Amino acid sequence: MNQEVVITCAVTGSGETQHKHPNLPITPKQIADACIEAANAGAAVTHIHVRDPETGSGGRDPAMFAEVANRVRASGVDVVLNLTTGMGGDYFVGEKVPTDPGPGTDFVLPIERVSHVDGILPEICSLDCGTMNFGDGNLLMINTPDHLRVAAKHIQKLGVKPELEVFDTGHVWMANRMLEEGLIDDPPLYQICLGIPYGAPATTAAMKTMCDMLPEGANWTAFGISRHQMPMVAQAVLLGGHVRVGLEDNLYLERGKFASNGQLVEKAVKIVEMLGAKVVGPEQAREKFKLTKQK
Repeated sequence: MNQEVVITCAVTGSGETQHKHPNLPITPKQIADACIEAANAGAAVTHIHVRDPETGSGGRDPAMFAEVANRVRASGVDVVLNLTTGMGGDYFVGEKVPTDPGPGTDFVLPIERVSHVDGILPEICSLDCGTMNFGDGNLLMINTPDHLRVAAKHIQKLGVKPELEVFDTGHVWMANRMLEEGLIDDPPLYQICLGIPYGAPATTAAMKTMCDMLPEGANWTAFGISRHQMPMVAQAVLLGGHVRVGLEDNLYLERGKFASNGQLVEKAVKIVEMLGAKVVGPEQAREKFKLTKQK
């Protein structure tokens, strides 16, 4: 069991949830405010996507990432910034000609996918460590081994800690391989992502299998989506990990009641403390994860 727990809050995500939740953070100001709210509720880390202010759909405009980061930093609230680099890996297979990208495809080279990290220099950025069928339909999340190596090397050069997002056992294998190749600095930080069709399910067995594959000395955190969010909070703590909650992964505080990010963090804090563990702040998170605090 982990006695000192870091809580990450993923405040908005990129999924088409803007029509499902009445107060989903969409504009840079709303996303920054959500990060501050989560930090004040007990999150040490905030995982950040940006969205098109007009449509609410996920985006990757570097200027929007910069605005969110600048707003959070200017607030005076201390929280670790964790920027996604997951956008730019979506490929919708064409229904008539498979090699013709379908509507919604956003697939670019790895350097473009991580370009927003350069100017902002967050302490953490995510790195999705494999390819998978993403939900029902024709969407592929594509992260080839060569693309991952290019991205990992660039992130390493910037001095940013990559959060190795692993959605299945093969992704853990790939992340471990990059660590062996010297593309990831010690100690590595893994994010075990559970319940997304069609990766690993949100179960005790899946979480334990994946955390058993991690190298000695690795830091890891985990989440489950939707109704599995809070059960996976408890499970991660019991297995020795840290936790993630937030509106990216789950929209509800309880059945039929929409949540805010702050409420989800507060609920996670309560679970952690009821298990007899302690929630730690950003300075302790930096120490545990060996982060480089940017000026």
